Amino acid sequence: MPHLDQVLADIDTDLDNSLQRLFEWLRIPSISTDPAYAQDCRRAAEWLAGDLKAMGFDAALRETPGHPVVVAHRPKPGAPHVLFYGHYDVQPVDPLELWEAPPFEPRMATLPDGRKVISARGACDDKGQVMTFIEACRGWLATAGDLPVGVTMLIEGEEESGSPNLPAFVEANKSELQADVALVCDTGMWDRHTPAITASLRGLAYFELVVRCADRDLHSGLFGGAARNPIHVLSKIIAALHEDDGRIAVPGFYEGVPETPPEILEQWKRLNLTPEDFLGQVGLKISAGERDRLLIEQIQSRPTCDVNGIWGGYTGEGTKTVIPAEARAKVSFRLVGDQDPAHIAQAFEAFVHQRIPADCSVEIIRHKGSRAIQLPYDMPVLKKAKDALSAEWERDAVVIGSGGSIPIVGDFKRTLGLDTLLVGFGLDDDRVHSPNEKYDLTSFHKGIRSWARILTALAA
Repeated sequence: MPHLDQVLADIDTDLDNSLQRLFEWLRIPSISTDPAYAQDCRRAAEWLAGDLKAMGFDAALRETPGHPVVVAHRPKPGAPHVLFYGHYDVQPVDPLELWEAPPFEPRMATLPDGRKVISARGACDDKGQVMTFIEACRGWLATAGDLPVGVTMLIEGEEESGSPNLPAFVEANKSELQADVALVCDTGMWDRHTPAITASLRGLAYFELVVRCADRDLHSGLFGGAARNPIHVLSKIIAALHEDDGRIAVPGFYEGVPETPPEILEQWKRLNLTPEDFLGQVGLKISAGERDRLLIEQIQSRPTCDVNGIWGGYTGEGTKTVIPAEARAKVSFRLVGDQDPAHIAQAFEAFVHQRIPADCSVEIIRHKGSRAIQLPYDMPVLKKAKDALSAEWERDAVVIGSGGSIPIVGDFKRTLGLDTLLVGFGLDDDRVHSPNEKYDLTSFHKGIRSWARILTALAA
């Protein structure tokens, strides 16, 4: 497309100004989970809306019961239209003493391997990632006077709080948010040199179990050997959740689980992800997943079951010989394909009830679940974005899955009928949600250039 070379050149020459704008935004401590920072969240939204207005977008703050949403429009009649989503809120910074510099005083730093990085809370998640898209739009507008496609931006301020108000906002404004495809920049690359498109997100089903036996804590010397111990009962249930080969033992659990297409599986095999490489960074080396599956399948395209917490009885200092009256655990399932969270809940609850002794009881607390998201691997916009990324990074972009969940992507599909391309430039060592969060300068710079190319490709 005409102008692309000039746009890329403008992005290169304007990089210092792009960093200054990002640093200005990063200085605003927009911590959404802490009410003490409510005004800072509004300030971050106002800063963004003002920047987008100055670029030529029709941008405004839109109120919600929580923090405001920034909505910006730049239509282009006759061209495809994209909806870009991101968030301006950030995680708390605790423990503050572990930061090498104040978290809201952004700075350039150099890692031991020579990489230049942007260091600040929000540098990667998600202000730096959002700004890659905004700066790409700025480069197009400054050079060509227009964008290759129509663009709507939806930037929220409650993602780190679970986006409690965004689904209702999307539902209430669905006619305004119509587009041909949604774009999200809140994911990562395969490695420092290999760009990636995330084509699938696992869903979630989450439960809390409360097993109750005696009507009070018991003296283990008097009742031990006769009275049921709820920790024992709960432990047996948890132990029964997995077969010896790593498969999940809940009947009917695998209904709706698809097989990865052979050609995609071959691409994943060539990435050569080993347990030693992946688990070694956390002090492990042996995979505990399904034995007949590649490690990359275990973490991206297969469903999982994990116990996220377990407690009961006396856990203080010293000894207290009791048989507790109750024991608790939190259990989560990551879902793939067409697995239905409601069906999983029914099957799991039946599995648990079958293992509760007649004189004991169990309370099962359901938390909100979400379905998995899977883009068709052959969808045209995915191929266009993949080719654009490959051209920028001079390496074939990979199409991967994510083991995590981004519920708003499901809302885009259900409410707006939109598939979502997840293209991000984060790295595994960006320390997201941790002290000393950073974003590689190369990720920021080439991320901007990547979005400039993707917008061009989507216009074709």
